[in-house]
Amino acid sequence: MTAFNHRFDTTTLREYDIRGIVGKTLHPADAFAIGRCFGSIVARGGGKTVAVGRDGRLSSPELEPALVAGLSACGLEVLRVGTGPTPMLYYATYALAADGGVMVTGSHNPPDYNGFKMMLGKKPFFGSQIQEIGRMAASGDVVAEAAGSDRHVDIAEDYLARMLRDYDGGERKLRVVWDPGNGSGAEIVKALAARLPGEHTVINGTIDGTFPAHHPDPTVAKNLEQIIAEVRARKADLGIAFDGDADRIGVVDDEGHILFGDQLLVVLARDVLKAKPGGIIIADVKASQVLFDEVAKAGGTPLMWKTGHSLIKAKMAETGSPLAGEMSGHIFFADKWYGFDDAPYSALRLLGIVARMTEKLSDVRRAMPQVINTPELRFDCAEDRKFQVVAEVKDRLSAEGAKVQDVDGVRVLTEDGWWLLRASNTQAVLVARCEATSEAGLDRLKASLVRQLTASGLAAPDFSGENAGH
Repeated sequence: MTAFNHRFDTTTLREYDIRGIVGKTLHPADAFAIGRCFGSIVARGGGKTVAVGRDGRLSSPELEPALVAGLSACGLEVLRVGTGPTPMLYYATYALAADGGVMVTGSHNPPDYNGFKMMLGKKPFFGSQIQEIGRMAASGDVVAEAAGSDRHVDIAEDYLARMLRDYDGGERKLRVVWDPGNGSGAEIVKALAARLPGEHTVINGTIDGTFPAHHPDPTVAKNLEQIIAEVRARKADLGIAFDGDADRIGVVDDEGHILFGDQLLVVLARDVLKAKPGGIIIADVKASQVLFDEVAKAGGTPLMWKTGHSLIKAKMAETGSPLAGEMSGHIFFADKWYGFDDAPYSALRLLGIVARMTEKLSDVRRAMPQVINTPELRFDCAEDRKFQVVAEVKDRLSAEGAKVQDVDGVRVLTEDGWWLLRASNTQAVLVARCEATSEAGLDRLKASLVRQLTASGLAAPDFSGENAGH
């Protein structure tokens, strides 16, 4: 039996995944070690099979076999579903009744990054569990080496067919532009578009790990310029964009205006709540107050929760929520679906809603209460200081009698609107956001935020980015 121990670069073991720069902080040896440790956890729990997928990054064909070798060395059977979106791997874990799942993906990070997202059983694997992988590797705490096996399983057709079962837009022919951003969802998106009624245009539809057209992150407005131009040129009903592994969605209406994550969730929630009156709709703390108000108005129960796709999924399972979402474009359907973040599926559900509408998507967007907000502001703060700063701010606000929600950081409510300060779980940064009903109100909120940061010895964030009408 070969002795095993391994040390990861400390920057790679994140809150929600394992991620690093290939050739610098992440290597095939790390992939093998992840397989060996995660596989040991599965095996010790009585598990026998793990599904594995990979994205279209140039490094994924090298990392995936090393991961598979580590899992196999635990005596497991590895079900290799090949290149595709992260939600297809999640689906495979359910459909193949696997005991775990690992996706080799760098998500929306630059091309030289890669990483691993994991599921243990049907649940996300995150936080202290990821740190446990590091401890196990360093101490060699793994199951005895055993001969496992691996086989290729083509799940794509099954995944597509299962999604299409839930399309409820009838035969109305929408005109849709799709932009998978050369990410690993490209082939699935093309196949999905080809089977839906209407006129569909797919741009950047080849999987290419260099991302030649634009960075694959649909939450950044610059990355949507191409699809906006295409929607306007084709007079399309809407445009749908995806991140690098297609677990996050971006939407553009018929006028070429962006629907932000919380606005999209309003549209989806109104529809879900018709069948699930009183349903709990979860959104993260960065979402607009408009979302929570509109969910309540539609007969739902709004629930504000912590930012982070793994945290949201866990809260959904706990509360029986049929739908959740984040500002970052992670949308989670448990209504008819499995409760994981799946952008192609969310796109299909949105298209069904738009096809049944009598008005245009731009009319729906315009009819929502209009507020003014800053973009998400991220600014450096030392790892050992970021949570401390948030605690200091909370203590001062409490002493002042301010109205504070502390689900995740501090969200301060005033007559003008609200401002948020929270520590990132994945980086040495603080995240802030302000939202008001007027420009003057927004200025007052910004000033309040700056006062608190100054009191904790931090410089103000850069407010120079344009405020977004929302």
